Amino acid sequence: MASFNSGLVFLDPVPSDIEVSQSINPAPINLIAESIGLLPSEYDLYGSNKAKVSLAVRQRLSHQNNGNYVVVTGINPTPLGEGKSTTTIGLAQALGAHLGTKAIACIRQPSQGPTFGIKGGAAGGGYAQVIPMEEFNLHLTGDIHAIGAANNLVSAAIETRMFHESQQSDKALFSRLCPAEKDGSKSFSSIMIRRLKKLGIDKTNPNDLTVEEISKFVRLDIDPSTITWNRVLDVCDRFLRGIITGVGKAENFERKTGFDITVASEIMAVLALTTSLADMRDRLGNMVIGMSKSGVPITTDDLGVAGALCVLMKDAIAPTMMQTVEQTPVLVHAGPFANIAHGNSSIVADQIALKLVGEDGFCITEAGFGADIGMEKFFNIKCRYSGLTPQVAVIVATVRALKMHGGGPDVVAGKPLSHVYKEEALDLVRAGCSNLIHHIKNVTKYGVTPVVAINKFATDTQAELDLVAQLSLEAGAYAAVVANHWAKGGAGATDLGLAVKAACQASKDAGSPFKFLYPLSLSLKEKIETICFEMYGAVGVEYTELAEERLAKYTEAGYSHLPICMAKTQYSLSTDAAAKGVPTGFKIKVRDVRAAVGAGYIYPICGDIMTVPGLPTRPGFYDVDIDLETGRVIGLF
Repeated sequence: MASFNSGLVFLDPVPSDIEVSQSINPAPINLIAESIGLLPSEYDLYGSNKAKVSLAVRQRLSHQNNGNYVVVTGINPTPLGEGKSTTTIGLAQALGAHLGTKAIACIRQPSQGPTFGIKGGAAGGGYAQVIPMEEFNLHLTGDIHAIGAANNLVSAAIETRMFHESQQSDKALFSRLCPAEKDGSKSFSSIMIRRLKKLGIDKTNPNDLTVEEISKFVRLDIDPSTITWNRVLDVCDRFLRGIITGVGKAENFERKTGFDITVASEIMAVLALTTSLADMRDRLGNMVIGMSKSGVPITTDDLGVAGALCVLMKDAIAPTMMQTVEQTPVLVHAGPFANIAHGNSSIVADQIALKLVGEDGFCITEAGFGADIGMEKFFNIKCRYSGLTPQVAVIVATVRALKMHGGGPDVVAGKPLSHVYKEEALDLVRAGCSNLIHHIKNVTKYGVTPVVAINKFATDTQAELDLVAQLSLEAGAYAAVVANHWAKGGAGATDLGLAVKAACQASKDAGSPFKFLYPLSLSLKEKIETICFEMYGAVGVEYTELAEERLAKYTEAGYSHLPICMAKTQYSLSTDAAAKGVPTGFKIKVRDVRAAVGAGYIYPICGDIMTVPGLPTRPGFYDVDIDLETGRVIGLF
C-alpha cells in the first residue's frame, strides 16, 4: 500500500479508546483493500471507512494455499477484563505492521446490547483497536438489523399461520394460498414445491391435488407448546423475556412467548456458519420453529418464508472490511454471543482471509469469552463445518483477572478497586493460574498448539508476570509471552507475534494434528456429557423433564447427528457464575434444549443463563452523546 499518513501518535498515558480512534485519520478503505490483493470488482464501498467483500475472491484464489490459522481465546472472563479483542488486534498489528507478514484479523460485529449496557464494545482498545470505533460499534453495515428483520418476519409468519388455520377450512386456506389468476389457472410458488416434495406429493398443478393432499399441504397444525422461535431486538431489555401476543381485539389469539437478543437468533448463527449463498438459502429453509401436533418438525420452508429471509440477508453474507490503528486489515462479520450461541465470526470471513494472506500469512480469528465455550465451539462447530485446520490457540490472561480467579475480592461497580489488584500478590496469582492451566490442557486435547498471551497492565510486577509464564510453560504451553499492545500497538506484541509464528511452524511440522473432541455418531446426551466432563470438569449432568422431552423429540426427528452448542455462563467453568478458578464436584443442569437445525447444532440451555441480558443500574448509555458542533460521538468508552 502506498504510504498514508494517518497522524498516529502514541501518547502516555493512553487516552480513552474513542479519543485514540478519533485522533487517527483512517486510510481510505480502498487502499487497504488493494494492499491485500483485492480487485476493485471484489468489494463495495460503504463510505470511505468500510467495504463489503465479495465471496467471489475465494474462487479467484482457490489455487492458493491457505495461510496460518490462529484462534484467540482466553481464561474465563472477569469484570476486570482480559483484553481478548485487544490482543487479537494487537497480534495482527504486530505481524502485519512490524514483522513484515501478511495478516488479517477476523472478529465479530458487536451487539448494541452490551455497547449501551455493561460490557462495552468489541473493537479492541487503546492502540490496538479497529477504527473508526464508533462506526464499528454502532450499526456498521446493517447486518444485525437485517437479521432482526428476518427473524421477526418468521415470528409474524408463525402466528399468522396459526391464526388463519384456526379461522378457515382447508378449502378456504387452499384458495388463498393458491389463488386463481385472471384466466382461472393456479400455480405453486417454488417454496410451495419444496413443501410438496417434503410431504411426498409429486405434483406441480394445484388442480391435481386430492382433498387429502390439500389438507396435508395447507395444515401445518403447529403445536404452540413446542414453538422455540422468539422475536428479537438488539437491546438488553429484560422486560421482554416473557410476553403475551395476540391480545388485540381483531386477533383475540393469545400466546405466551418472548424475545431474545438479536445476536442469539438462529439466523445470526446461520450467517456465521454458512459457506455460500446457496448454502445460506438451504440453512434458512431448514430452520425448525417447533413441531406439529403429530410431532413433525415445522420449518421456515413450511411456513413459506425462507426465500424472503434469504433476500433480506443477501447483502449481509458479505464480510465488512475495516482497519486497525496501524492500517492492518480487519474483516468484521457476524456476532453470535459465545454464552448463548456459538460465539465466533463467520466461516466465509476466515476463508477469505486465509486465501488473501497466502501460505506464509496469518488469519487471526477470535472466539468469544473463555476457552471453555467460545474455543470449544470454534473447534467442534465452526471448524467442523468449515473444514479448516487451526494450528495455534492464543490464550489471553491478565494478572489482575488471575488474582480474582485465585480468590481475590469481588469487583463492584462504583466501589474502589481492592489494593490486591494493584499490588504484588503472588499467592493469588498462583492460585488463579489454575484456571489458565485448565484451558491450556483443554487446547491440547484438540491437537492444537497453545500460546499464552499475558496482557500487561501497569500495576503488574515482574515477579507476577514471570510466575504466570513459568506456570503456563509447565502446563504445556508452547510459549508464554508478555504483551503491551494496548499502550504500544503492534510494537508491544512483536514477541507474541514471533512466538505465534514459531508455534504455527511447529504445528505444521507435526502435521497440524487437529482433532475434534467427539464424533457426531454419539448420542446427543453423550456429546453433551463429553463437553461437560472434558471441557468443564463436571462430575455429572442433570436434565429437567422438559430437556429430556426435547432431546427425545429431536432424536426421533433425526437430529442426533448434530454437534452441540452449550448455553452457559461465561464467568465460570461451572454454571455458577460466582465459582472462580477451577471448581470441583459440580454438576451441569440442562434446563431446556432447542434445535438450531438450520445453523446445524443442538442448543442445551444450562443453569440460569438468559437469552436477553438485562441492563445494570447505570448502563453505558449514560455517557454517550454527540458533539453538536462537530457531529462526533462522545462518551463511547
